[in-house]
Amino acid sequence: MPKDRRTPGPAPRPVPAGLDEVDRELVRLLSADGRMPNNALADATGIAPSTCLARVRALRDRGVIRGFHADVDLAALGRPLQAMVAIRIGAHSRDEIDRFRAMVPELPGVLSLFHVSGANDYLLHVAAESPDALRDFVLDHLTADPAVVHAETSLIFEHVRL
Repeated sequence: MPKDRRTPGPAPRPVPAGLDEVDRELVRLLSADGRMPNNALADATGIAPSTCLARVRALRDRGVIRGFHADVDLAALGRPLQAMVAIRIGAHSRDEIDRFRAMVPELPGVLSLFHVSGANDYLLHVAAESPDALRDFVLDHLTADPAVVHAETSLIFEHVRL
């Protein structure tokens, strides 16, 4: 009886429903370079440019690709200091959560808001002009909010975009 022979290496990744290998490769390429021209995408995936264009449009229409974003040098904009601020909300009512989520994107210097599990409820990625400006942001906008019972700031030494 022959032995079960397997190819060494990691098991193949399951393909998400509705995405084939070409779609996954298009998403990977566009994640690395959102400005990659259609002809280059087509060449890299081995499909015709018209097929490539149709596939990218379909990925956008289905919400797989939600947008294209600029990688901005925050120091060039006068906000060289980045931090993650962990926030704990006192009352976990739907109204309080909704109010906080609506307020945060309007605050100056907020780059991202993450609703997380664990000891904290939110992580805010913020950029500020200086340590004093960061302190003022936390005191004036976060700890001054009656819903916020705890704020802990961690400076970002390096941000590597993947």
